[in-house]
Amino acid sequence: MQNNDPSFFARRTTLRALALCAMAGALAPIDVGAQADRPIRLILPVAAASGVDTITRAVQPSLATALGHPVVIENQPGAGGIIGTSQLVKSAPDGYTLSIVSNNHVIYPSVYKSVPFDPIADITPIAVLGSTPMVLVVNPTKVPAKNVQELVALLKADPGKYNYASSGNGTILHLAGELFMQEAGVKVTHVPYKGVGPMLADIMGGQVDMGVSSLPSVQQHIKNGTMRAIGIGSEQRVPAAPDIPTIAEQGMPGYRVEGWFAVIGPAKMQPSDVARIHDAFVRAFATPESKDAMGKQGNVIDITTPEQAQRFFRSELTKYAKIVKSAGLELQ
Repeated sequence: MQNNDPSFFARRTTLRALALCAMAGALAPIDVGAQADRPIRLILPVAAASGVDTITRAVQPSLATALGHPVVIENQPGAGGIIGTSQLVKSAPDGYTLSIVSNNHVIYPSVYKSVPFDPIADITPIAVLGSTPMVLVVNPTKVPAKNVQELVALLKADPGKYNYASSGNGTILHLAGELFMQEAGVKVTHVPYKGVGPMLADIMGGQVDMGVSSLPSVQQHIKNGTMRAIGIGSEQRVPAAPDIPTIAEQGMPGYRVEGWFAVIGPAKMQPSDVARIHDAFVRAFATPESKDAMGKQGNVIDITTPEQAQRFFRSELTKYAKIVKSAGLELQ
């Protein structure tokens, strides 16, 4: 039966027009340019003022240019870095959420009874970026020692009097402090903090006596006299701080601890995204501004391939498992 109602035909024409618009929208090409201003989240599983934080912020402008996107840094410290990395592994593997991690990333399984992610299977390694020197520092008003020999003598002469701080149980800074005490043959109370910033604040404030931290995070404090450097954990003195002797040259040849830092993404990232991001980091660290900042901080930039990073993570996992076992650290 035909419907001669004019309003019926008007409604049908309108519906057809809407349907055609919907089809046209569905078939329209995606506007790639609309993603241009989408920021890259760079999750740092460390507190502000840490070595990784200082390094990342120094290269942030160059990195944003190389990636072609704004770079937003998010500090998410806690549990030695587990909290921040937990956020990363839950993120979409689309290249818009990345993380800069340190040695702590491969120490988790050895010091925690339970970790909410697999440090190898749940990430995409993009590159190990380089290494940073570690420095043993003391509060100059509480610890009169000026070198390794004087510090060891002080710790042996007054057992139980002094303590050392770290950025958290099972972190590289905890292990670095513990290894020094082992080499020295002394027992010193460990005081864990939730991040490098609070740890350094309390060393300067005198709430704790000493600690090991990366050179970039303590450089200015050493210069202004609020901390005293006892020795550096590198094999050789570093050009950025030539006056700080190595701990090895002061009678502890077996002591060598360096921090490394690497960029990772969530698991299952597309190879094309991994290659693009890797190349962007290479370009960012190659700028004159970044080179100058890294040199002043004492960092050594030596960027690996994603495949090399994968192998490095696995070997470091094994290495730190042995160190933790020999140190006799209790599982958290």
